[in-house]
Amino acid sequence: MPKLPRISGSEAIKVFERLGFVVVRQRGSHVVMRKADQGCAIPVHKQLAVGTLRSAIRQTGITPDDFVNAYRGR
Repeated sequence: MPKLPRISGSEAIKVFERLGFVVVRQRGSHVVMRKADQGCAIPVHKQLAVGTLRSAIRQTGITPDDFVNAYRGR
């Protein structure tokens, strides 16, 4: 399992958008994203805790490798 990057909530949203997810709604500092029947909530903070990011990745059903590759632009 790759080491997840320390990124902000805004950067995480951009990565999920690269993976095909769309922003459905936002309430306060939390953005809800969906792709078909998969979805997750991303807090828009300056820096996401690794556990929070890992939980969002798990909710979407993608692998951490896929997320890291999308983050790096591969």
